[in-house]
Amino acid sequence: MSKNLVIVESPAKAKTIERYLGKEFSVKSSFGHIRDLPKKGLNIDIEHNFEPTYEISPDKKKVVAELRKTAAGHEVWLATDEDREGEAIAWHLCQALKLPVDKTKRIVFHEITKSAIENAVKSPRTIYPHLVDAQQARRVLDRLVGYELSPVLWKKVRTGLSAGRVQSVAVRLIVEREREIRDFKPAVTYKISAIFDADGHNLPAELIDKITSEDKAESFIEVCSAATFKIQEIVTKPGTRNPGVPFTTSGLQQEAARRLGYGVSQTMRLAQRLYENGYITYMRTDSTILSDLALESAKNYIVKEFGANYYTRRQYQTKDARAQEAHEAIRPTDFNLLSAGEDNAESKLYQLIWQRALASQMASASVERTEAIIAPSKLSERFLAKGEILKFDGFIKVYGGGKDDVLLPPLKQGQKLDLSSLLARQAFSRPPARYSEASLVKKLEELGIGRPSTYAPTISTIQKREYVEKKDLEGEERPVIVLELIDNEVVKRTENERYGADKSKLIPTAVAEVTTDFLVKYFSSIVDFDFTAKVEEEFDNIAAGDRRWQEMISKFYKDFHPLIEKSESVSRQETSQARLLGKDPKSSKPIYVRFGRYGPMLQRGEAEESEKKPDFGPLPEGTTMDSVTLDQALKMFELPRKVGKTKDSQEITANIGRFGPYIQIGKKFVSIKPLDPFTISEKESNDLYEAKLKKDAQKHIKDLPGGLKVQLGPYGPYVTDGKSNASIPDDIDPKKIDESTAKKLLAEAPVRKARFRRKKGKK
Repeated sequence: MSKNLVIVESPAKAKTIERYLGKEFSVKSSFGHIRDLPKKGLNIDIEHNFEPTYEISPDKKKVVAELRKTAAGHEVWLATDEDREGEAIAWHLCQALKLPVDKTKRIVFHEITKSAIENAVKSPRTIYPHLVDAQQARRVLDRLVGYELSPVLWKKVRTGLSAGRVQSVAVRLIVEREREIRDFKPAVTYKISAIFDADGHNLPAELIDKITSEDKAESFIEVCSAATFKIQEIVTKPGTRNPGVPFTTSGLQQEAARRLGYGVSQTMRLAQRLYENGYITYMRTDSTILSDLALESAKNYIVKEFGANYYTRRQYQTKDARAQEAHEAIRPTDFNLLSAGEDNAESKLYQLIWQRALASQMASASVERTEAIIAPSKLSERFLAKGEILKFDGFIKVYGGGKDDVLLPPLKQGQKLDLSSLLARQAFSRPPARYSEASLVKKLEELGIGRPSTYAPTISTIQKREYVEKKDLEGEERPVIVLELIDNEVVKRTENERYGADKSKLIPTAVAEVTTDFLVKYFSSIVDFDFTAKVEEEFDNIAAGDRRWQEMISKFYKDFHPLIEKSESVSRQETSQARLLGKDPKSSKPIYVRFGRYGPMLQRGEAEESEKKPDFGPLPEGTTMDSVTLDQALKMFELPRKVGKTKDSQEITANIGRFGPYIQIGKKFVSIKPLDPFTISEKESNDLYEAKLKKDAQKHIKDLPGGLKVQLGPYGPYVTDGKSNASIPDDIDPKKIDESTAKKLLAEAPVRKARFRRKKGKK
């Protein structure tokens, strides 16, 4: 029987470590965190130095019981991850298993290899309390913000919203970027490009300066038509391209998005598996340093496979002074392992990590750049022709990214050139780019907001909470003026170009904009970039032992809680951001666009009018609260529209609801996407209605006494009483089920979690 028990967080990690330890050790998993603040209630004693109350998570009670039983009579080693969260898990394990914190052995390693595990076992330490304090401070502060601020958003904006110190700042960044794009007015210039004949060779070139108007572009082309051209100057100079630094967490997330199309959460999930199986070093790090062992291993591989001229030793120092995870950069544990991973996605990510780490120790690529300045007679403007030749590939042999050679024909200074073609193309300046998951991580990192372990969950949360949608944008078309010199005459034509198309961009919802405006106005410190970054520095100070966590939380709460109390006086009407569009010419009632319980909407009439409630309508498709006009709003109040009648003389009306356009016949609603409720015909409506009836009839299996029904759903047959549903097991024929069996299935069905609902009678 083994005398030592090693506890890790992950079953996969346990399995890998067990391979490297002898029979004297058994390895068990805690399956992640085992204790936390209870989900319900604040559970932080504000009056007594912010003392938190932790509980063993309900789903971990069995795990803890088994670990307690196994730990009895064993020497316990805690081998959770080498960061603050891992340190906190180790501390919570001590509390739950009743182990002495100051005596229990703690081992850390940044890679799961035989040598790393053996070295860790040779030099155990105890839990670092300052790291635990830093993680505890983060948990307590985030609970205070979430617990006190989220209910304010429920009352003032919409039920079910959440706020967070990092997530709210991330949403603000996305909202402000979207507004920059919305307000952007593109500047128009004309790009002049030419092709010259250089002794029978084509020589493409561009005018160095852009021209600002169509008239000037046309005038310039006309002068060029009668001009002569010669090469004024030729400059050839060497250049280099250097490899990138080894991956940090954010660097890996950005490059995996760019090269592989992976989302941030997907990248971290794949990297976690690669780490737990011993293929890469720890993947939550903001360090760019490589160990001496890794440097030597990379050198040996490069020299052996490519030659000594491809090797250059580089030790990258971490630029960010706030970096606190200080393991190593992300790298393969064995450079000789060219491929790893349990599936194609893991393999691609491993290859990316392998290539980047190895390339960081390779020689720079050498290029030769040639520039030819071309001068037209009678004009001061100059054309530029550029060429580049890769002389030595260096790191590009491994990491790619090399550009194709651009060869210039033989040229000499003073050489005369013939003009083969010349055109000016209208160009529009571009607005700032919308954030992708990866570029948002980069921005958060630049601002010092969050840490490697927080990026993925933050981005996941803002999407789950419907503050942000990840979308592909189709873009729009616009006309572009092209002026071309043909037979010594300027010929004008118009071409269409698509602009604004993009993939996987983060787009704020209307609720994000309203929430951000509310927080900026009433809780400016919470969504202030500098404040949020400073909080991270405070956590670093706590981790270093330079500050007590309770002092930091106390100072924060002293400023934060009065803002909560002050916000109680804010009216929902003010938060709704109602904007007056104008008056209805028929009723003379004011028409507003405002934010309601389910999102942006139109309102006709005043809410305070006692004789009649206002009329409400949806926003027209493609508009926002800022862009919708009075004319567009008036049309929406023509809904619901009477379309006609069904074959059995029931009235058909068309409208737009929360989930899009629909028709209503009696109590039945039928989606009509992508048809328009303003133009759908009686025949189209009847066709959709009959198709709906046919589909519903196929779903219905049988009726039972007591209002019970047996139906066929997307996941198989089920029984329903109109309020609750229960799946019918495979061994029961749904056509033969009786009333008593149906009632038993409903009684034994798991209770569905209630969604957020507003209680009647409460405002």
